[in-house]
Amino acid sequence: MVRVVLMVWVGSIFLISCLKKNSGCQYGSDSTVAPSSEQSAIKSYLDSAGITADLSPNGFYYQVLNPGTGAVPGQCSQVTVSYKGWLTNGSVFEQSNSGIFILGGLIDGWREGLPLIRRGGEIKLFIPPSLGYGAASNPAITPNSILIFDIFLIDVQ
Repeated sequence: MVRVVLMVWVGSIFLISCLKKNSGCQYGSDSTVAPSSEQSAIKSYLDSAGITADLSPNGFYYQVLNPGTGAVPGQCSQVTVSYKGWLTNGSVFEQSNSGIFILGGLIDGWREGLPLIRRGGEIKLFIPPSLGYGAASNPAITPNSILIFDIFLIDVQ
């Protein structure tokens, strides 16, 4: 009887040690790339406004205004940000001085853009519709809009 209990106990320990540990993070990196037509539309806007920005591999444009010096956010990081979002016509559709979000739950443009800076950093994102809200609309954002965000990364946890 002791031998059976010992074998069950050893077997249980073995099985438990073989189980894959789940970090609890359900978000991964996204590989969505904006179509060239959307990238061209942003480039035209930037050129007409005299703005110089870098093109990301995903197809959004950005300006790192301050790289910051703290932690870099990952997809499962809780980020605290001060931000302002507007459309190319200048209308502000959203802003906050202390928004708190899980990075992986945000639009693709933010998910890929925020890791370009560290805590204390600032970035300006020019996001094409496919990396923003796409064809979705609300009273403040028309479907297929280019989004512009000024973001200050206050904290990363």
